[in-house]
Amino acid sequence: MVKLLKWLGIVIGLLLAVVAAFAATGWVQADRKMARRVEVSVAAPALPTEGAALERGRYLFNSRGCAECHGVDGGGRKVIDSGGLLVIAPHISAGPGSATAAYRVEDWVRAIRHGLKADGRPLMIMPSEDYNRLTDADLGALIAHVKQLPPVSGETAVLRLPPPVRVLYGLGLIQDAAAKIDHSLPPPAPVPEGPTAAHGRYVAQMCVGCHGEGYGGGKIPGGPPDWPAAANLTPGRGSAMGGYAGADTFIAMMRSGKRPDGSAIAVMPFASLSQLNDVDLRGLHAFLQTLPARDAGSR
Repeated sequence: MVKLLKWLGIVIGLLLAVVAAFAATGWVQADRKMARRVEVSVAAPALPTEGAALERGRYLFNSRGCAECHGVDGGGRKVIDSGGLLVIAPHISAGPGSATAAYRVEDWVRAIRHGLKADGRPLMIMPSEDYNRLTDADLGALIAHVKQLPPVSGETAVLRLPPPVRVLYGLGLIQDAAAKIDHSLPPPAPVPEGPTAAHGRYVAQMCVGCHGEGYGGGKIPGGPPDWPAAANLTPGRGSAMGGYAGADTFIAMMRSGKRPDGSAIAVMPFASLSQLNDVDLRGLHAFLQTLPARDAGSR
């Protein structure tokens, strides 16, 4: 028995040493990954000045999640403070202390479409995979809207990663947006707006950060442990779409943040999603009906 306990102690000690080595490696690699520079070729889209295009930019800012993190005024705000994860999105208006005061149009493109700072380092937490497929017209309208926001005094960006998340990021098990994006893709061609699956596919790009490229849902990588898994938006096993066979029911949920039974849906950014117009929501619903079935959690 003594010999067995001795060997058991040795095995446990070795396992702990291996775990510690992996943790140390991940911790160091996290710093290197955050400091890396990604070279991308960017071109500045035309920035509109007319009212309709600027209104389009305001609509995109408010409905696609930008205001959810940075505030309607662009002053930044606390986004997450849970499970050891603290995220305060930066101030991006033209006011004092703005994180984007020196940004050229090309720098806005790097940030929004590629998830990169002006110097090519990754922007942590910024969900640029959701915005990478914006057309040049929409990207230009969005940038134009942000650049004409009234100057305000705002928040300084803060990012505090829990040690396990930092280690997993360093080991490559959690990726930043810049690592997920195919930076070689050209900007997409515009799709006619309408309550169609083709237009809905364009709108649905804003969902991939949480629900995954395949829209199968699952635990959101790097999210706080108390966050529920993102829903399966496909018609596969464990789908959340069974109660939304009709577009009207789906729209009611997106506007209210509540399921048909009245229960509230957690985590979803309904302050932004509720701003989506009927054309975008009907197109999104139409697109989700065309998805191939995937099991819940498959992302």
